Amino acid sequence: MEVRRLGVVPYGEALEMQKALVEERRAGRVPNLLLLLQHPPVITLGVRGSSRAHITATDALLASRGVDVHDTGRGGDVTYHGPGQIVGYPILDLRPDRCDVHRYVRDLEEVMIRVCRDYGIPAGRVDGMSGAWAGADKIGAIGVRISRWITSHGFAFNVNTNLEDFRLIIPCGIADRGVTSLQRLLGRPISIEEVEDRIIARFAEVFDM
Repeated sequence: MEVRRLGVVPYGEALEMQKALVEERRAGRVPNLLLLLQHPPVITLGVRGSSRAHITATDALLASRGVDVHDTGRGGDVTYHGPGQIVGYPILDLRPDRCDVHRYVRDLEEVMIRVCRDYGIPAGRVDGMSGAWAGADKIGAIGVRISRWITSHGFAFNVNTNLEDFRLIIPCGIADRGVTSLQRLLGRPISIEEVEDRIIARFAEVFDM
């Protein structure tokens, strides 16, 4: 697996990058990839029809905060990306022996759960809901796209994210649960590069790469 640590990338640019790399991977011109990056403030909409209704902020408020809104083509509902959040976009060919959508989502959850445990945080899953959870609060979200077993989109893990920005939406369409971050749980900011190192190690471990 090749890891590309890309820094801050506008969402639209990352979307086009993924589309191109999916075709490159399908053609065998690139190996399995893990893109790690951050986005400027953006709200992204999954393919569920209700996702736009889960934006609670007005257009005027979003404009004043400099928050863009993008349709994505991935699964899931509405989510927020912003500085201090590590976004991972695996471009993987799941063939021949990992062609199982549910297993793939569980594996992405497992990566984030293990990273939390590296920091002494007892994270886990919640029945019927995707993502990584620390108690009742989500610390890592998942929204994937799989096209003929080539993956794109992926996960978002809150490190030093401004959690107030999640008030602009009903995260993932779930009204009765909160959102948290490593910074909130540990009471201190954490280096993005340090957490990327942990994600890379745990991803390689979970996916046996």
